[in-house]
Amino acid sequence: MFAHSPRRSLMAGALFFIANSMLAPFCGTQSCAAETKTTENSRPNVVVILTDDQGWGDLSLHGNPNLQTPNIDSLARDGAQIENFYVCAVCSPTRAEFLTGRYHTRSGVFSTSAGGERFDLSEQTIGDAFQNAGYATTAFGKWHSGMQAPYHPNARGFDEFYGFCSGHWGNYFSPMLEHNGRVVQGEGFLVDDLTQHAIDFIEKHQQDPFFVYLPLNTPHSPMQVPDENWDDFAEKSITPDPRPENAKKEDVQHTRAALALCENIDQNVGRLLDSLDQHSLSENTIVVFFSDNGPNGWRYNGGLRGRKGAVHEGGVRSPCLIRYPAAIQAGRTIGGIAGAIDLLPTLADFCDVNVPSPAGPLDGISLRGPLTDPSSSPKPRLIFTAWKGKFSVRSNQYRYHHNGDLFDLHADPGETNSIADQKPVAAKRFRRALEDWIKETQPKDRNYSEEQIFPVGHPEHAWTQLPARDAQATGQIRRSNRFPNSSYMTQWHSTEDAITWDVNVLAKGTYEVELYYACPEASVGTELKLTWNPKQSASSSDSTGTAITQANPSGPIFLDKDRSPREESDEKRWQSLSLGKLTLSEGPGRLSLTSPRIMGHDGDSSGVEIRLMTLHRTAAE
Repeated sequence: MFAHSPRRSLMAGALFFIANSMLAPFCGTQSCAAETKTTENSRPNVVVILTDDQGWGDLSLHGNPNLQTPNIDSLARDGAQIENFYVCAVCSPTRAEFLTGRYHTRSGVFSTSAGGERFDLSEQTIGDAFQNAGYATTAFGKWHSGMQAPYHPNARGFDEFYGFCSGHWGNYFSPMLEHNGRVVQGEGFLVDDLTQHAIDFIEKHQQDPFFVYLPLNTPHSPMQVPDENWDDFAEKSITPDPRPENAKKEDVQHTRAALALCENIDQNVGRLLDSLDQHSLSENTIVVFFSDNGPNGWRYNGGLRGRKGAVHEGGVRSPCLIRYPAAIQAGRTIGGIAGAIDLLPTLADFCDVNVPSPAGPLDGISLRGPLTDPSSSPKPRLIFTAWKGKFSVRSNQYRYHHNGDLFDLHADPGETNSIADQKPVAAKRFRRALEDWIKETQPKDRNYSEEQIFPVGHPEHAWTQLPARDAQATGQIRRSNRFPNSSYMTQWHSTEDAITWDVNVLAKGTYEVELYYACPEASVGTELKLTWNPKQSASSSDSTGTAITQANPSGPIFLDKDRSPREESDEKRWQSLSLGKLTLSEGPGRLSLTSPRIMGHDGDSSGVEIRLMTLHRTAAE
């Protein structure tokens, strides 16, 4: 397995701390010139690592006795950790807040799929800002902020994208992914693969300022773990969380898988740090590590209340480690409170990057002062959070919930005893602040029912993906799982049924259409037809289709790597099928996939199953 030397990092960190302390009177808070690929006026590189469902307690740094994360921990030892750092209760809102520096409630995010994960196009992203400043920008991993351009990462400031855009993925071993909109196949375990892409990008761009965003997909379920990581945890005795209710609800097998995945993340962080060392880039590279929400299971979390999905501390407190040897003194702990909204202004401040905000002022603040000046700390403020009709607000000392509970986190970090009755004035003040924030930012309800339309054919992006997760089905056709993100359509037995996508064509033209399907041998000969039905009566419709000539009898794959029962859909090996060319007129309409002829339907077979449709614009009109 991959290795990074924590001991070597410890020695290097200690030497740097001593040297920096000795030179401080001459150099101020900025370290003096070092043997590194920088010049006096060069801007720092940036690497941001965002993990998925890794809780505050999933690090040995925070006292978890069940695992070791020496490479992640080294970022705190060699840099700084923000003691009280806050994200959102679930994935896509946190991503929106990191990418924009603004609360997700302002930008229209209200769900984790079916279009509700997309933030408004008026928002400028951290990728836009760094790209406009001349940085080479890339994102490798789980995007979860929209799939089709102009919501796609390539349209939101990232020169290169490799990974997947959905909220979760069904297979972590050489899965179907995309590279800049085109479907590709991954190589090996997904987190290893994503990290390798980041390492290769850094090597390629080592002479230029770069911004690498690495949103890893674990330890989010399905709990698929490589054998070499699982072997150490398969029979491991687990020390429960000190909070009795957390310990009582714990699924030990799920915990083992999550911790094994966290150790795999740590190994990959080590590989990335080694790469920076090897290219003499460590001194002038800002490395940020944080997670998107609380843990996805009841496991050790330092006694905090709640888990993923909660607006209590256990659901929204995240690790945040920032290493930048050229400016941040090793071993710093930053007090006060901060959040994902602060990372954009902080990184832009360090890198002298302009951040215009056409959608409105940033909610985040720069933490450069507290990170570089030991006598400084983040100014007192309030940080708000919202999810599924639940709201809370955090000050330096208190957390107040919309149900009226008030907790003193200095005395009661586990939120066990509400003191609202003892502190009625404070409770009233927090309630007013929270209600004012809700009124100002207008969070959308999770059942917000506005019809979701998916863009097709952005003028600057030739490829559009329309996955089954964004489709609707009629009749007997069923989605493979109630969670749509990595689902597929199955049980297609009637010629009266259809799979449809409501879309808005942004550029009229001719498009090559490709489907990704599975089917048994008996279904060979089934005909598929795609029809474009524009809403504008003056626009012309068109259709294309073909018959399936090759069976693809794939069953679920890599389920043997599931170390805990999955809730998500299984995944299959999908075969591509050309449907021919389709002419699309500009404007809204519906793409309908029908089957005029169905072969081999015997009531037992699942029939033809559809995972994804891609459209490639080959000619504009």
